[in-house]
Amino acid sequence: MASPIIDCTAHQEHLRALAAELPEVPRADLYGFLEQAKALSERLPREIGAALDRFNAEGTEDGYLLLRGLPLEAEGELPPTPTSTPAPADRGRLLMEAMLAVAGRRLGLHTGYAELRSGTVYHDVYPSPGAHYLSSETSETLLEFHTEMAYHVLQPNYVMLACSRADHERRAETLVGSVRKALTLLDEDTKARLFDRRLPCCVDVAFRGGIEDPGAIAEVKALYGNEKDPFLGYDRELLAPEEPADKEAVAALSQALDDVTEAVKLTPGDLLIIDNFRTTHARTPFSPRWDGKDRWLHRVYIRTERNGQLSGGERAGDVVSFSPRR
Repeated sequence: MASPIIDCTAHQEHLRALAAELPEVPRADLYGFLEQAKALSERLPREIGAALDRFNAEGTEDGYLLLRGLPLEAEGELPPTPTSTPAPADRGRLLMEAMLAVAGRRLGLHTGYAELRSGTVYHDVYPSPGAHYLSSETSETLLEFHTEMAYHVLQPNYVMLACSRADHERRAETLVGSVRKALTLLDEDTKARLFDRRLPCCVDVAFRGGIEDPGAIAEVKALYGNEKDPFLGYDRELLAPEEPADKEAVAALSQALDDVTEAVKLTPGDLLIIDNFRTTHARTPFSPRWDGKDRWLHRVYIRTERNGQLSGGERAGDVVSFSPRR
């Protein structure tokens, strides 16, 4: 399969020109912003467009695609790293948000989740003091391996993370574990035990409806789809197998994912696209300084026609409500 890293440096001016054609205030009319991005996605440089199309059709062995060297504001032009969410509705267009729009529309439909981040589609990801240990706003503790919203009926196909600022020491790494690599490390009994088997799963705080601990209200299949090239549903903190044989099989899968983990150190101008049906991802700790220049990522979720995500009539920018997998 193709390399997961595409160097976009040579295309920066072309991409900057595409971004300039987007509306200046994305959140004033997000539907319109993303519709314009769809048209612009057809004018991406051939190398980038072909890489996105190939990734969408086939994926990669590594489970991610990294666009590196995208255009970025000069440090003096970039606003301070946010300290609250959601972003102001009148915040002007940022280059990395524009890249998320154009590249994302080449893949599918940007989607917000009503219970998460006030139902917004674009998420600022930044360190926050006192953040819950399951939250992306943690910084000084490991954010454990998880398939994003594996417990959600409308789980996104892709998680896209674009970097405007790295952490000061450039220590933070996004860890990606691919089921395509891990599968070769599992014995046949483990694969047979996990394949198409529903396992109890808890849900993230945002989806608990204000209940402190509602228990395992969802059921997730750790391996499903094509037995030879399965999809993955995994969350180290939330998956809660009960039977001893299930616990043993999940532990074996967990170890296999650890053994094949790749570390991606995001730097400004990087856009990481994670195949959320074939990977689990995590983030290593880093130390914020609370000086307005801490690590700042932008995140969007993309739905496609895979696995019943779309039923017809959806638009990029839609916000969907929670329904647990059962």
